[in-house]
Amino acid sequence: MDWDKLRIFHAVADAGSLTHAGDILHLSQSAVSRQVRSLEESLNTTLFHRHARGLILTEQGELLFDATRAMSKRLDTAAARIRDSEEEVFGELRVTTTTGFGSLWLAPRLPALYEKYPDLKIDLMLEERVLDLPMREADVAIRMKEPSQADLIRKRLMSVRMLLYASREYLERHGTPETIEEIGAHRLICQNPNSTQVGAGANLVQHLMTYDVHSTLTVNNYFGVLQAVINHLGIGVLPDYLLQDFPNLVRVLPDVQSIEVPVFLAYPEELRHSKRISAFRDFVQDEIISYRKQMKDQELN
Repeated sequence: MDWDKLRIFHAVADAGSLTHAGDILHLSQSAVSRQVRSLEESLNTTLFHRHARGLILTEQGELLFDATRAMSKRLDTAAARIRDSEEEVFGELRVTTTTGFGSLWLAPRLPALYEKYPDLKIDLMLEERVLDLPMREADVAIRMKEPSQADLIRKRLMSVRMLLYASREYLERHGTPETIEEIGAHRLICQNPNSTQVGAGANLVQHLMTYDVHSTLTVNNYFGVLQAVINHLGIGVLPDYLLQDFPNLVRVLPDVQSIEVPVFLAYPEELRHSKRISAFRDFVQDEIISYRKQMKDQELN
């Protein structure tokens, strides 16, 4: 098959429109249409259903799009490795992690990384869905469980526990529960049970709800839970890594906590020698070491 025709087909399938694909490729709509039609004739099949709202892939088109998508990701990897042969750390690095960890722990620390590598471009993808690293949906991931794919390099960074927190103002107005049985007299703020989340956090919430909690606020991520807690709405279930950056949070019921949740950094084997990956990995490890030291100092004080 003609590589140029495959490139044009991929752009059309990705954009869902001949016009949009033409804009991306800097070609006229008629030129794009001719190339797609020529590819369909060479394969003796129909790749798109055409209708007023755009183009929909046929079953054969889906098969070809899967192949061109894999090819595109491999080419991106090759280009990245070529760029990484330079001495400087530059270019785009796609980092995926959970909404809570990414927005509350990682993003506030990124200025230190940019200060050291000003030409680096981070694409931070925050979502609970686990992106496929071998298929290059992202370059590097920080996740709350060990990755299952065998062809990934992984490193355990730290452990996290879910704890109970409230603001000082809330506790002054509503009192501090001394036993877990008293949690029912307070508003509980937690992740929505139906949202994707770490199992340890969900199990802790389920345990707390057995104590006849009358008022709750559920949110689909920890950022929303934190905002409600620091605005004095109730007692929240939050990860322990927040205590360092939000010193006004007060831990409630210190004996109540989830099991440990391991935090792993992972990236594809083929990016082992990437300077951007190395720079990001070393940055995260240094920040973890600093975080652990500060937490230990807080415990001693």
